Amino acid sequence: MNDRTEPLAEGQTFGPRRIGVDRSRIVRYAGASTDFNPIHWSDRHAVAAGMDGVVAHGMWTMGAALGAVVGWLGDPAAIRSQRARFTRPVLVPDTDEGTSVEVSGTVIRADEDMATIRLDVTHDGRSVLGRVEVVVDNRAPRARGKEQPHD
Repeated sequence: MNDRTEPLAEGQTFGPRRIGVDRSRIVRYAGASTDFNPIHWSDRHAVAAGMDGVVAHGMWTMGAALGAVVGWLGDPAAIRSQRARFTRPVLVPDTDEGTSVEVSGTVIRADEDMATIRLDVTHDGRSVLGRVEVVVDNRAPRARGKEQPHD
């Protein structure tokens, strides 16, 4: 976890953080997101759709990456925006262990108000999300509650 009493600085890094995913997790995600596309739970349907097997939801992957940032910052209220492109699916084998994605990040811009963190999100050593950037409020949590009105 980052010490949020100090603002983030350019060049600061975190990770890699490994986030596990198995079929049970993606089925639960399907229920929460109401995305019941069978490519996320049936090998037969995934192969018929041109996949190599069941794949995790892209939004789950984005959420896992964002969760790594929140874990590092220790403050979900600091998140202002996230963007990413889906570049490669995360294949989820039908095993008890499942698989995992790895997330690491580098602060690429920072000033006293905002910081931008670029993320690398990989599965089996290959990027699964591209152009991933998360913008966070760079003020300490206490300072955020004391904003002055703008002129």
